[in-house]
Amino acid sequence: MKAPIDNFSAGSGNYSLFRPSSPPELFDFLYANTNRFEHAWDCGTGNGQVAAVLAQRFERVTATDISQKQVDEAPRLANIDYLIERAEHTSIASASVDLVTVAQAIHWFDFEPFYAEVKRVCRPGALIAAWTYTGINITESVDKVIEQLYHELTGPYWDKERRYVDACYRSIPFPFEEIETPVFSIVRDLTLEQLSGYLRTWSGVKHYERATGVDPVSLVEHELVAAWGDVPTKESKWPVHMRAGRV
Repeated sequence: MKAPIDNFSAGSGNYSLFRPSSPPELFDFLYANTNRFEHAWDCGTGNGQVAAVLAQRFERVTATDISQKQVDEAPRLANIDYLIERAEHTSIASASVDLVTVAQAIHWFDFEPFYAEVKRVCRPGALIAAWTYTGINITESVDKVIEQLYHELTGPYWDKERRYVDACYRSIPFPFEEIETPVFSIVRDLTLEQLSGYLRTWSGVKHYERATGVDPVSLVEHELVAAWGDVPTKESKWPVHMRAGRV
């Protein structure tokens, strides 16, 4: 099994504050394709955003992550069990799970042992869904500055797993009976401060800063301010791409 990658323990509070949440329509899709609602497993739960939503519908939710600092930011609900465990090897009982969710995390996993674990813990016919959001779209001028940050400044500093996100998860192996999924969208009104906070949660930004001692967002801040203009907020959209299938 490959070594676990933890890019998000550092600055976990900012991750909770600035990262976008999955849209309600995505959960509606999951529920429409789930056979029973006894037990959900949210793996790579991070700060528990998805687990908290699932807990409104499922009798119990098991949420796993390798980062204690991320999990420390998660909401505490009576029917959520948080476990600091790798997705590839958990203490979840065999044949007990009705839905497996992986939000913005499966590209970090070791696919073969993870899928073996999914098959072990799931009931027959359970649903697995993994999704990722890709580049944020605001306005042409703001997007151009963000693309400069992503490609020109931090491009060499992204982990190789980032290629799966850029390919909208289509290149990830997925050995399940696949279900056709729509493209969802996350839509939020952001301030410039919130946008800057979000950009600083990027793993490529963190790697750049550790390597050079310079915050790369600060290098494009003047251009961002100029592109943003004098409006307090702008509508911002992230496309969300999902792979879903039967276990």
